[in-house]
Amino acid sequence: MKAVAAVLLSFCLALNAWANEEKKEGKEGEAPKTEFYNLTPALVGNYGSGAKLKYYKADIALMMTGKEAKERVEFHEPLIRNQLVMLFAQQTDETLAGVEAREKLRQEALKQVQSVVNQEEGKPLVEDLLFNNLIIQP
Repeated sequence: MKAVAAVLLSFCLALNAWANEEKKEGKEGEAPKTEFYNLTPALVGNYGSGAKLKYYKADIALMMTGKEAKERVEFHEPLIRNQLVMLFAQQTDETLAGVEAREKLRQEALKQVQSVVNQEEGKPLVEDLLFNNLIIQP
């Protein structure tokens, strides 16, 4: 009876060691996953010039690859937010009207974010910028 218990115990230990080895190999061989970082709270502010105040609200998500990149982008969020607020403040009704204009704004915002992160980290890290919601009140 003791011999059977010893064999079963050694088999269980070997099985456990084999399973742990496979987990380690799986983690090393995995490609980095796409991560999203939402800038919260949403960016809210004024844009344009003139007597009448015009407002915008933008819910923005940044896309990058890997957890480390996400942590670095999160660390630089204040600089990123500042750059985006400055970009939105320069907009006019014409630069925010229509789908094509908003796509241009999205691409310019991505360039601005990549520029800031590249200055700080030596590489852009952010692959894309997405407007989850963009509300304009002219």
